Parts: sequence; C-alpha cells; structure tokens
Amino acid sequence: MSNGQPKQPKQSNGQWYPAEWPDRIRALAAGELTPVAPRRAATVLLLRDGAAGPDVHMLRRRTSMAFAGGAYAYPGGGVDPRDEQPVRWAGPSLETWAARLGLDDAAQAQAVVCAAVRETFEEAGVLLAGETEDGVVGDTTGEDWERDRAALVARELSFADFLDRRGLVLRSDLLGAWARWITPEFEQRRFDTWFFVAALPPGQRTRDVSGEADRTVWIRPAEAAAGYDRGELTMMPPTISTLRALEPYGTAAEALAAAGEQDMAPVLAQARLEGDELVLSWPGHEEFTKVIPTGGAR
Repeated sequence: MSNGQPKQPKQSNGQWYPAEWPDRIRALAAGELTPVAPRRAATVLLLRDGAAGPDVHMLRRRTSMAFAGGAYAYPGGGVDPRDEQPVRWAGPSLETWAARLGLDDAAQAQAVVCAAVRETFEEAGVLLAGETEDGVVGDTTGEDWERDRAALVARELSFADFLDRRGLVLRSDLLGAWARWITPEFEQRRFDTWFFVAALPPGQRTRDVSGEADRTVWIRPAEAAAGYDRGELTMMPPTISTLRALEPYGTAAEALAAAGEQDMAPVLAQARLEGDELVLSWPGHEEFTKVIPTGGAR
C-alpha cells in the first residue's frame, strides 16, 4: 500500500489475482513466510438442463469479501466440525466416499459430503435430501424452511439435527465428486476444497439467499468461460477450470455420470524463482501460469 488504500486484485483475462501475491511469493521463497494450514471446504456445481445443454448456478461474491471479492463462484464453504455427527445416509458408503475423496477415514468423508449438501442449502436454498433413500424433498421456500436455513447459517443448528428433526435422509448419491483444489501456500486464507456436481432436484428452485453474494445467475458453462476469457467475469483458477470441464456434456445427467472419471488428485499452485522472475503455476493447468518480474506484478 502506497497511498493508504488496499491493493486491488490484478486481472489477466478474468483470473482473480491479488496484488499482494508477488510479495508473499517472494517471502515464501525466502523462508520468511510460514504457510497456514488449509481449512477443508466443499462446493457444488449445481446443474439444470437448458435449451442448449446444462446451465450451472453461480454467484458473485461481494466485493467486500476478504477472499475472492467480486469473483464468480459456486455455492460452498468450510466444513463445520459438527458435519461429522451421524446422519441418515443414502448412496455410496462412507468408506467408498473416503476412498474417492482421498481421505483417511469415514468421519472425514461424511463431513466433506455433509458440508457440500449443507452449504448448497444455505447459499442456494436447494436441499439434496429426502424422506426416503430414493426420495427428495420438493419446494423448500416456505417460512419454516427459511427459519431452519437461517439457523444453519448462524450455526445455531447443526446439519445433523436439522435432518433428524425433519426425518430426512442425506442423498449422497445425488452428488458426484469432480475435482479438488488447495489454495496456494502463500495465500493468507487457505482452503482444501472438494468440488462436486449435482442436478437441481425436481420441484426445487434456487434462491438468492447467500449473504456472501450480490448476484446469482444460471449460465451455460461455455458462456461463463467466454465471459472470463473476455475479462468480463472474474474467477479463480478452479472455477474456470471446472467450467471448461463441463462444456462437453449435453445434459446434467451426463455430467453427473462422468463424475467418477474425473481426476481427484489435489491441485496445488507452485511458485519458483527463475532468474529475475517469479513463476506461479498450477500443475496440469498451464493456462493459469503467471510470470511476475521481481520488481512487481505484471
């Protein structure tokens, strides 16, 4: 900061790129920065079929947000420790989910899947649960649903208690694990995030209820990616990467069926010094590589 104002994120096309990253990368390379441990998180690419293929539900984070303000993202958030509490469960076993997610035990896997379902309800009003193992709730827009949603957001109610009180089964089979990205080691706020895909259940509709968003939209993945390429829509690398990966699928069901084929190896940015430049890269995702002169950001 030279004028008392916060540094604003840089953009190359629509890539979210905080202006303080070069200094933090240099500090990390010099051993002057200790990485913070990433917090586990989950996010859901909610899909519905449109005239030209599946649309994805996205929200724009408020510019006042400390992390990725102004960037387009999907509903999601951090794991709540209470997400490990036992719940009625439908779909693949917890052991199967643990293997798919690359986690050590069933409780950790449940917490990540529960976080994905809970955050989708908290931020979009969509609930992947039903009264039976093959059912799913319908309209969730009533006042009683809204009271419970607000209590979940405020952490006054655990997700397990919410499901138990309503006699609901969590439908893990409605989710497909799609990708895993870990925030770079030089970032101040770090997340180990699992990305899932899911189809909008019949009878439900999304609502603009996230306190972290100032806009929500249903948009074709290709259209959103084109907006990013033009520099009109700001996104973080995992967001644009997962959007591009969705483009080949003609329906939400096709995308969900393809989830099992996706590589779940975690993607972690790497920063290295090459002469008088810093090179920031995401292995396997060359389009996000940044070359930063040591005198400042480009």
